[in-house]
Amino acid sequence: MAETILSKKTCKEIDLWLKKYPKDQKQSAVLAALREVQHENKGYLTTELMDAVADYLGMSKIAVYEVASFYSMFETKPVGRNSVSVCTNISCMLMGSDEIVKHVENKLGIKTGESTKDGKFFLKCEEECLAACCGGPMMMINHKYYENLTLNKVDEILDNLD
Repeated sequence: MAETILSKKTCKEIDLWLKKYPKDQKQSAVLAALREVQHENKGYLTTELMDAVADYLGMSKIAVYEVASFYSMFETKPVGRNSVSVCTNISCMLMGSDEIVKHVENKLGIKTGESTKDGKFFLKCEEECLAACCGGPMMMINHKYYENLTLNKVDEILDNLD
């Protein structure tokens, strides 16, 4: 059943991750599997897709739901295609992240936790820490880091996303 719901590309990606773990530890690939499924499904996970991941990895469905609901990198409702998070931990805050958050909100016309009407952006949240303190202020878009931000650099990055 999982193979009929998951694309061939997704199954191939999950299989690459499965090779990294012992055969009896397939659940170790759950984060990578959910990430791949989410990216392929326009940025969010459905119950049907999480069930397919559970079947593919031989896990209970509830175990997959627990992972998807625990980690902030996963969304279980429709959101914008490009997930934007700005680090607001003390290091980034001292380097101007509060100004970056306000600028992004104004530029996109949304508040944190909202998506743009055209579905292009989801301003996920103000992240507590993205572990790039020496490159602050910084933000993450679709799991890619952008460091040493200025307002002009933020505009350039956002303007060049599809």
